[in-house]
Amino acid sequence: MTGRGSLLAQPLRPPSAGRAAGYLGLLLLGAVTGAAGSLVQAGWFPGGLLLALAGAAGLFLGGARLARSRGGAVAPAAGWMVAVILLTTARPEGDFLFGAGGGSYLFLLGGMALAVICATLAPLGQPADQDVRLGK
Repeated sequence: MTGRGSLLAQPLRPPSAGRAAGYLGLLLLGAVTGAAGSLVQAGWFPGGLLLALAGAAGLFLGGARLARSRGGAVAPAAGWMVAVILLTTARPEGDFLFGAGGGSYLFLLGGMALAVICATLAPLGQPADQDVRLGK
């Protein structure tokens, strides 16, 4: 059995230009989803919270399935996290977007939990070589 070995034993290769552009698009889409979710979650509680978390979960899982890798879930989750963290900081004028309510904490913690769940459940393709195919 002469296979290429485990994925962990292979050298790292940079992603192709198309894949990198896809990850960048998912990162930006995650930031937009985080900003939109932060506005919606407090507007129509609890329906807005559920809608914001469903949108985030759909983006994370859709990105993972589209890219067929965990990176497809991590890229939008990183964009979501950056947007949400930036929106939680107070401005010098004292303005902030998130209140100190339970819904805001559920949105933050629920979004992080969904990102971990979707990255863990990401569908991974089988190796291309016949010698290292899983299930043989």
